[in-house]
Amino acid sequence: MTSKTGRRPLVTIAALTILVALLVIASLGIGPIRLPPLTVLNALFGGGDDIQRTIVQDIRLPRTILALAIGAILGLSGAALQGLLRNPLAAPELFGAPQSAAFGAVLTIALGLADVRSYALPVAGIVMAFVSVFALLGIAGRNASLLLLILAGLAISSLAGSAAALVMNLSSNPFVALEISFWLLGSLDDRSFRHVALALPFIVAGAAILMSQRNAFRALSLGEETAQSLGVNVSRLRLSVITGVALGVGGAVAVTGAIGFIGLVAPHLMRPLVGHDPARLMVPSALAGAALLLAADIGVRIIPSTSDIKVGVLTSIIGVPFFLYLIVRERRSLGGGVA
Repeated sequence: MTSKTGRRPLVTIAALTILVALLVIASLGIGPIRLPPLTVLNALFGGGDDIQRTIVQDIRLPRTILALAIGAILGLSGAALQGLLRNPLAAPELFGAPQSAAFGAVLTIALGLADVRSYALPVAGIVMAFVSVFALLGIAGRNASLLLLILAGLAISSLAGSAAALVMNLSSNPFVALEISFWLLGSLDDRSFRHVALALPFIVAGAAILMSQRNAFRALSLGEETAQSLGVNVSRLRLSVITGVALGVGGAVAVTGAIGFIGLVAPHLMRPLVGHDPARLMVPSALAGAALLLAADIGVRIIPSTSDIKVGVLTSIIGVPFFLYLIVRERRSLGGGVA
């Protein structure tokens, strides 16, 4: 029984890795010009004709890399926040981190401090994401109830979204307003290797910080006092998680806008497969987040539409009912506990 339980996370990771690889090939092949998998692989490694190589390597590959990396950091951030707060409903978007990062990015654009390809954009997003998560933990406190966390997160998220909308309304430049609407909806359209270079260093740094704390999450699941007796500095852990989430989410939002609910859904999909150990949950959650965003980005390309559907819209349509289901399930479990 123990050996089977120990092997289950490895089997899950292997299966998810294969799934992500298949979704990457599908993402590179789907678009106005459909390419079969063998053609995609051939063009990816320098074969095929010039048109095929241009489509795969220059047009679709940056978009696919961003979907892979951003989905992974969102899934990882969700697992880390749930481990830190010991709350299954914790996620970056519920705490306003993506919305705050988007506000930082659009404010930078509206004030003319930087263009959409400047490193000032992810820095502004990171600063605002850091502020939002830090504010939530400060407002709600260390032992906040589920209701208090949701209310505080909703307030921060609404404030950041309203501030971004206000900046858009006050902007006299229609092109700036168009860019801001892109950040509010979330999209991977027309992304280039320049955007990959902007986001990837921050995403990798954030992921490294979060992964370095995975054993501390395991100790924290036993309670703060127990974790401290095992040598875990809870204050430093909290700061590390805030920094990691801010780096990853801020860098991601700076090039794609706010994409919600990946960080909430991915850990929940993985818990039945790998168990509730927060240390074992992190890598599967990252792979599941990558798979979810890749699948969503493929979905917006194959859904019939007269205009481009934003991937952030699709993830929200899927994520909101899932979130409501989790709330109902949590309420029932609390009710059962009281009874």
